[in-house]
Amino acid sequence: MAFFTRKLYQHFLLFFVLVNSLSGGSGFIELSFITEPSDVTALPKDPVLLDCVAHGQHPITVRWLKNGVRLAESDRLHVLSNGSLYIRAVRRDGGESDEGLYQCLSQNRYGAILSQRSRLTIASISGFLVHPVPLDVPEGYVARFTCKVTSNPPASITWELDRNPLPLETDRITVLPNGILHIHNVHLEDAGKYRCVATNIGDRVWSKEAWLSVGPPGVGPQPRQKPRILAGPQNVTASLHHSVVLECVATGNPRPIISWSRADSKPIDVYNARVLGSGNLVISDVKRQHSGVYLCRATTPGTRNYTIAAANLTVLEPPSLVERPESQTRPRAGTARFICQAQGVPPPRITWLKNGEQVHLNGRIKVYNSKLVITQITQEDDAIYQCVAENEQGSILAVARLIVVMSEDRPSVPRNIRAETISSSAILLAWERPLYNADKVIAYSVHYTKAEGLNNEEYQAVIGNDTTSYIIDDLEPGRNYTFYIVAYMPMGASRMSDQVCQHTLEDVPLRNPELSLTSHSPTDIQVSWQPLPAKLSRGNIWAYRLSYRTAADPTVLSVEMAQNSTQYLLGDLQPDTIYLLRIAAATRVGWCESSAWTSHRTPKTSSTKVPPAPLLQQLEPLNCTSILVRWLPSPGPVVVQGYRLCYHEEGQSEQPSIQLQPGDTEYTILNLDPRRKYQVKLWTVSQSGDGYQADQTVSTPGCLSARDHPVASPPAPDPVRAVANSSSAVSLHWSRPAFASRKDVSYTVRCTPVGLINASAIRYIQTTNQSVLIPGLEPNTHYELVVRLHVDQLSSPWSSVVHQRTLPAAPRHPPKGLRVTLIEDDTALVSWREPEENNLAITHYNILYTSQRAWLDGHWQRLQREGSNTMALLEKLEPGNIYLVKISASNQVGDGPFSASVELALGPGSTHRGKSPRHSDSGSSSETTVFSDVRYHIDQRSITGIIVGVCIALACIVICAFILISKGRSRNSSISKIMEVVNEEGPGAPAVGLSLGRDINAENMEALIPMMAHHLIDAKGGNNLAISLAHPVKGNNHTRWSFLKRERQNSNHSMAKNRSCLYEAGKTVLCYEERVGAPPLQSSTLQILFGPLGRLENTRADSQGIGSGITEGSEGSHGTADSGHYSNEEMSNEGSSPSSATSELGDSPALEEECFRLEKEAKPSFEVESEMTPPSRPYQHPGHEAAHRPPSITVVEVPHPGQQGYDLCYP
Repeated sequence: MAFFTRKLYQHFLLFFVLVNSLSGGSGFIELSFITEPSDVTALPKDPVLLDCVAHGQHPITVRWLKNGVRLAESDRLHVLSNGSLYIRAVRRDGGESDEGLYQCLSQNRYGAILSQRSRLTIASISGFLVHPVPLDVPEGYVARFTCKVTSNPPASITWELDRNPLPLETDRITVLPNGILHIHNVHLEDAGKYRCVATNIGDRVWSKEAWLSVGPPGVGPQPRQKPRILAGPQNVTASLHHSVVLECVATGNPRPIISWSRADSKPIDVYNARVLGSGNLVISDVKRQHSGVYLCRATTPGTRNYTIAAANLTVLEPPSLVERPESQTRPRAGTARFICQAQGVPPPRITWLKNGEQVHLNGRIKVYNSKLVITQITQEDDAIYQCVAENEQGSILAVARLIVVMSEDRPSVPRNIRAETISSSAILLAWERPLYNADKVIAYSVHYTKAEGLNNEEYQAVIGNDTTSYIIDDLEPGRNYTFYIVAYMPMGASRMSDQVCQHTLEDVPLRNPELSLTSHSPTDIQVSWQPLPAKLSRGNIWAYRLSYRTAADPTVLSVEMAQNSTQYLLGDLQPDTIYLLRIAAATRVGWCESSAWTSHRTPKTSSTKVPPAPLLQQLEPLNCTSILVRWLPSPGPVVVQGYRLCYHEEGQSEQPSIQLQPGDTEYTILNLDPRRKYQVKLWTVSQSGDGYQADQTVSTPGCLSARDHPVASPPAPDPVRAVANSSSAVSLHWSRPAFASRKDVSYTVRCTPVGLINASAIRYIQTTNQSVLIPGLEPNTHYELVVRLHVDQLSSPWSSVVHQRTLPAAPRHPPKGLRVTLIEDDTALVSWREPEENNLAITHYNILYTSQRAWLDGHWQRLQREGSNTMALLEKLEPGNIYLVKISASNQVGDGPFSASVELALGPGSTHRGKSPRHSDSGSSSETTVFSDVRYHIDQRSITGIIVGVCIALACIVICAFILISKGRSRNSSISKIMEVVNEEGPGAPAVGLSLGRDINAENMEALIPMMAHHLIDAKGGNNLAISLAHPVKGNNHTRWSFLKRERQNSNHSMAKNRSCLYEAGKTVLCYEERVGAPPLQSSTLQILFGPLGRLENTRADSQGIGSGITEGSEGSHGTADSGHYSNEEMSNEGSSPSSATSELGDSPALEEECFRLEKEAKPSFEVESEMTPPSRPYQHPGHEAAHRPPSITVVEVPHPGQQGYDLCYP
């Protein structure tokens, strides 16, 4: 309804401008002719009257022109009072001959008009061009005489026998209107001298005589003969309302029957057609519908033996006006358009006259496709204009007047013209109001034309004064346009504004090229095509794609070619095989829709050389129903016996082939349907057989008229309404236009995103309903929609463009690049990027963050930032905690999904103050752990499984702890027994180390093992470093040796005595003791999350985490990273080896007692540390309680004999 109202308003404004601008023209009577001169044929010295009567505002003066030159009056030439021309005596000879073209020119104060042309012809008749020739025929056969003469007016032909009129009473003798004489079943009395007599109003002439000899008939019964056409129909061109004769004479035994038909299977007009003689077709009063190909068939009676001859009939007709120009009133500086459309055969030429003279074209006055456009009208343009349509059959004129209204009170020009491209067919034009008289402007006129080329048509759109912008939406894709604007007042218009140039976007090609196919051998097809014109390419062609397959195999092969390609040779094909081919063109935007397949059969493989294909030139549509076929003879020394031509509509069966003569090089195919695609095939006929064929496709254009009555294209659907149903669908509704056809109609809907770059986004939907739902659209996107109607092979223009935006949708993706940076001890900076979605208007961002402990309880803190921000600060964070951060985007529709959580670890206290910020982001390495909030997305079954697993793990930990405590007590009991044996020896006992090696029984040997095997392992049997079983050993790349610098807790024993207890030289001893007042060990992060771990798991984790640090502590420590995998049984076996039991004691029992001093209250853990590398994470043995104190470790290494003593102590 809005479009309808806008159009009505535009027409009202234009009507208002025109009506109010009329001044002094209300009494105008249009100048016209009541009677115009017509063609005249006269005899020499006869008087001639050429009529010319004009009507209009008096006074009217009349002048006459002969062959375009003003004719002066004389004693023989007089202009009568009514304007007619009187010639007293017509002359034919000499330079003063009166033959020629006459026109009268009538003029009054408003202008002048010129009449149609009148041809004055003086009757004449020339000598015969073709004379009859002698004939010698047997009795009973057919005799045929012909003659030809030039006459004006056309002469009537009669025949004489022996200089007497030939009697025509018998049916055996026929004289055709074109002068041909037929004598069937010749008798002996028909012999004689025949001559032709031509007569017109001016004279009579006789041809030469020709003798007819009649021989005796054959003896006995005559043999049967196939039908043979002696004289077939010839191609003929006739003027409208004239008579046409199509001759057909055949012979055979028995005498053949002649019948007529049309090649297009249409019936022959029985009212105006008749058969003359034995088979000649005469059509009187020919009209356009009589044009076509006629077939003469000679058939043997009672059989199917026949012979066919064909001829084409072309009916010429003078011009007739389809649309006449109309008189107009325009203000100064306005624009006037005169439209004139005519039809005829051949198509008429249209010219324009101003006051009876040829219009002088310049920058303001142009002619576009028979339209006269005058811009920036001045007073000199006030005149009478005539449209002249003429061809060889005549001419016709139409008159229209332009009235120019002058006014000095005019507005200034519109200012600051701007143009912006919207799509492939639309440009937005904007401007500012004039500086002067802007309040008096009632309308604006937008003018636009193509920037490239000459004589491009200028278009105009009138809009109201309530806007300063306008969308021109009927432009061609990929073209440059120039625009200017004129402001209108009631009594005048402004000068035209400055021009601005803007280009439209490219689009997919409107149509694919037409293919031309031929074969040079049985195994190839030469494919060629012509480049698409700019109107069809809709941009620069980027590539071509040629697809082909055989008719029996659905497998399609494709070849892509560059933009400048116009031919391609397909090789390695199969002989005598039907191939289907099609081509597609593409611009930068996308590919055109694939066309229908074109068929071509490769030649057969033959030992004889057949003629190559004729050189078929580009097919030329003469009009909407006819095609001109031109070709060149086949190259090479080939004796051509003729050509065969076959054509059919795409998708339809082939028509019978047409036999053409050897000398023919062109043929016109008539009676085709408009807007259809046809395939034409042509091949040469020779003695060796049919040659290779040449194929080509062509499309007939649309036309305003078909056959007898004009048929205009149906109107476009109107009005069109669009409603956005959702973020991905638009509903389109329209009304069927009112027109007379009751046939079924269909519609095509085109949906295009505004500002389209990729044409693959264009959607085409076919429907028979008056509404359609277009799904699968992008949210919050501006679309332009148009509808086209199809009925009876005709298509309407696209409807007016309707713009509709889909509804917005919630974000479908989270923000990208989430990054968390610690900038202070308790402050972190969160940054991100917008989600990668088009047309997404984000209103705000939601930031959720929490510590790990609060995350376990499901508590998150929310922070919200506006959609224009991409950063936020997290303040008042607690040091020593690990925080999780995630973010989502939201708009007015709803919230989008959250991103993956990012972990940020804060150090205890101000460890990062003054240092570089620490970053955590969603794309970091394995050092940053990204926790998932799956706690809030697990079901009841998963929770039950977790509880069962935790219970099983706790049960295992309790069992392991019980086993370890039991073994520890048994070992402590064995050590107590050993201590008792040592104490019984007393201080005076000799060399205990030696006596142990010799005297202690085997059952007591095991009591010596726990001292080392319970906590220490000799990794390689010869190493001087003992490794703790319960704890990993941390490497020390820089070892500092201290000699006698650390004292034991019990000061009454010296370090020199402790170095020799129970160990031989070269061994390293690890001693331990608990420190009073040491703080308890801190729990690890894993223990916070999952609880205390078992001994084996902790040992493996710690050994894996720092095993790389023991590469340089000693030579034998390279394999100690997996020391935690030894079992107690393996250590017992290793500790009982002879190498570990043969150590000598070099001290007293008091020293031995000091070395074996153990604390039985607890099972402390061991920790071997490097002085240069602080511990990464302290570890607490699972058996310890919180109240136990961590032990201190001392490593003492006993030197080999001959070396000075030293010890290695670790605090």
